[in-house]
Amino acid sequence: MTRRRKQQHKSPSVIIIGTGFGGIGMAIQLQKSGIRDITLLEKAGAVGGTWRDNTYPGAACDVQSHLYSYSFEPKHDWTRKFGTQPEILDYIESCVRKHNLEPLIRFNQAVESAEFDEQTNQWQITTGAGDTFRADVLITATGQLNRPAMPDIPGLEDFGGESFHSARWNHDINLEGKRVAVIGTGASAIQFVPEITAKAAHLDLYQRSAAWVLPKPDKTFTPLEQTLFAKLPLWDRLYRGMIYLKNEVRALAFTRFSGLLEFFANRARNEARRWVTDPDKLAELIPEYRIGCKRILISNDWYRAVNEPHVNLITGGITRFDETGVVSETGEHRPADVIIFGTGFRATEFLSPIHITGRNGVSLNEAWANGSKAFKGITVSGFPNLFMLYGPNTNLAHNSILYMLESQFRYVLSALRALSRYPGQAMDVREDRQSRYSQVVQRGLDGSVWEAGCTSWYLDEHGRNTVNWPGFTFSYRFATRFVDTADYQFLKPRSENA
Repeated sequence: MTRRRKQQHKSPSVIIIGTGFGGIGMAIQLQKSGIRDITLLEKAGAVGGTWRDNTYPGAACDVQSHLYSYSFEPKHDWTRKFGTQPEILDYIESCVRKHNLEPLIRFNQAVESAEFDEQTNQWQITTGAGDTFRADVLITATGQLNRPAMPDIPGLEDFGGESFHSARWNHDINLEGKRVAVIGTGASAIQFVPEITAKAAHLDLYQRSAAWVLPKPDKTFTPLEQTLFAKLPLWDRLYRGMIYLKNEVRALAFTRFSGLLEFFANRARNEARRWVTDPDKLAELIPEYRIGCKRILISNDWYRAVNEPHVNLITGGITRFDETGVVSETGEHRPADVIIFGTGFRATEFLSPIHITGRNGVSLNEAWANGSKAFKGITVSGFPNLFMLYGPNTNLAHNSILYMLESQFRYVLSALRALSRYPGQAMDVREDRQSRYSQVVQRGLDGSVWEAGCTSWYLDEHGRNTVNWPGFTFSYRFATRFVDTADYQFLKPRSENA
């Protein structure tokens, strides 16, 4: 009887892809729940995800530090209200050290494929290093901002100078006295352009569409404030809670009452008029689309940087690159020594370029031929025991993604507890439940500011918003508080049916 009971509650083996906030947080929670057979596969040689990769000058978070950290691992000595890249990366590394996760991580293991074996109900994972791994459960924590997007402009291979994407910043290149061309004015460029303006002798800033930019309410924390956070945990939690509530209220403006955002639009316009003295630049820097339709950015030095006389704002398209610079649609050639791409990420291509194959040999690309969708943003019908962190429609425009991730951690743990009661079986979300859920999410997006007609990285090639969550984060947490096994079918391995 004892042996049978132990077998009925056998913990499944788990493989996690990625060691950013999602992968590290999931591993910590798995350990706390008593699961020990955990392997993390990391494509690079270090942890940190996007905060390891994005080392460009000025890299920082636009969510407050105390909220952009795990609730179960508070950090009391943040130096700033909005954390910088080095400090955020150090925080992730400290979590790895504290929980002794490094022995579980296999570095330099870029996952190329994952295939569900219906005979054994296990996932078989193959990496670029030529290694193969097997596990009962596969959890993906690859994030949405991990694959740099490069514009499809010919001639870059002919360019005789240096070029790189901001997410792969080349720190060996000295920009002092150089003619620099920056392609794109998104969230990364908003941060790094002010940092390099003083170095470059001449800077051409190529803007496809303007961004709404608000002042960043940043400040340094004093030693006294840090001491209070450490000595009074209740104050630390209360401070975090106040940030959360303040951010959460903004969901109403994005999803139902977009007119409220006009207050912020006026504030952005006033900020631009305050710092930009060139009327031609000013006209190009204020967007024509509704605020919030694309990501709202925050910066205290963007407008001042663009206003510099040696910075040229160019809003026409680019035809090609050549050996010495950039050729515009008008045929004008502008010389450059260095080209920096601030062109964002391929956010809607979830899990690419990993080739994932589920039941009956169906690939995830085939399942998502008409757009990415997942039940509660976590599970996909036809792909048993596959759990996605930061999957379709779980991104936020108003609050911290770590709150969403922690909701997903809890849901996955609930699923693993269900699996432990049925050793060897696999759980596959029912297609009708997934379809119904997806319809509810898409209806929730109707009327949101993201449907205001602009082109953004929130929309896939079909014009469907597969990225954002259409409501409050606490409603998502409520929806993911536990797994309802009625949403799933439990499958025995085919080998048992043979």
